[in-house]
Amino acid sequence: MGRRYAVLDVFTNKSLAGNPLAVVLDAEGLSDERMQAIAKEFNLSETVFVFPPENPGHTANIRIFTPALELPFAGHPTVGTAILMAMERFGDISGEQDAVVVLKEQIGAVRCAVVLRENAAAFSEFDVPKLPEPAGPTRDKELIAAALSLDPVDIGFENHAPSRYQVGAPFNFIPVRDLGALARAKPDLTIWHDAFGNDTHTDAYVYCRETRAHESAFHARMFAPAMGITEDPATGSAAAAFAGAVHFFDDLPSGTHHIRIEQGFEMGRPSLIDLEIDIENGAMHAIRIGGQATLVARGELFV
Repeated sequence: MGRRYAVLDVFTNKSLAGNPLAVVLDAEGLSDERMQAIAKEFNLSETVFVFPPENPGHTANIRIFTPALELPFAGHPTVGTAILMAMERFGDISGEQDAVVVLKEQIGAVRCAVVLRENAAAFSEFDVPKLPEPAGPTRDKELIAAALSLDPVDIGFENHAPSRYQVGAPFNFIPVRDLGALARAKPDLTIWHDAFGNDTHTDAYVYCRETRAHESAFHARMFAPAMGITEDPATGSAAAAFAGAVHFFDDLPSGTHHIRIEQGFEMGRPSLIDLEIDIENGAMHAIRIGGQATLVARGELFV
């Protein structure tokens, strides 16, 4: 008997853009080793495995694997899986259909709002289950620049400097001066661990204020060689942690801040991630990540 799966392109409103995601809908009975092998077989940045919910108030329990390891939380798997679960519930629709999907991930229960649209990309926004927190110091600017094949003068803009924040997995946030520097960035794996640490989370999220689109606030690239991802087209969990860096360096005032992030353009997989940050009395109160997704394929796994 086959196990149903689907492939979606996430953080985009059209196919063959954004970040592709595989979702295995019938994951019961799969061992950890088997799920890791299936994720490696798909060879996408993440593969989601869906299990029946333990809590009757939840939609599903999910587990998320990169080609190399399991993650406690990730953004584009959350957006894509929430949309797919709503599609499974409602089927073909006319007009629009709102839905609430609750996914239990290792980080906790993640509440997602979904809007299905007839003949158009669906949209989902989720409440980030934890606020970003600092994840320790970064290495010196010269070493970071060398690991990205850049010059030290390329690192930083305004008062933004390298930092580390986490929501689940930690990320190194590396500001660069402009789109030109960002386009030149290329991982030097011979010194990558010297610049970004020796654990499995040596991800470098490289960003600048200059953007391709007027409505975007930041342009970003994300390199995660230790997770088996040379470059990621769109990284929602990094965008969630990035809220910590934005709040710290930009000193956001009270209110709700809508921040659009471009990613994946250098890979030919343009992606748009919507980050919302609620600030109250100088402190972060809540964070939300949103984006569109399209269904690309359905099939069966015979494993």
